[in-house]
Amino acid sequence: MKKLAAVAFIAFASTGAWANADLAKKNNCLSCHAIDKKIVGPAYQDVAKKYAGQADAEAALAKSIKAGGSGKWGPIPMPAQAQLSDADAKALAAWVLAGAK
Repeated sequence: MKKLAAVAFIAFASTGAWANADLAKKNNCLSCHAIDKKIVGPAYQDVAKKYAGQADAEAALAKSIKAGGSGKWGPIPMPAQAQLSDADAKALAAWVLAGAK
């Protein structure tokens, strides 16, 4: 039983929610976004709702994260996050689309 719990913990830790929350903190995403309320940019929960049901949601959001953009959520543009690796942008997109949980 302890071995199973340890394996589950390691699996969660390597791909779990806190890893992506830390990634968001590390890249200053939380300066403009929050999980459940609009700050400068939209709440992550609102982003998840907007992309819900779209087959290419993760890829589209990852692209928006890296390239930045304007006009989707109001007049303030999101700056490009070109320093992110494709894997980190995809991880952040998956986390946001899961409701940032």
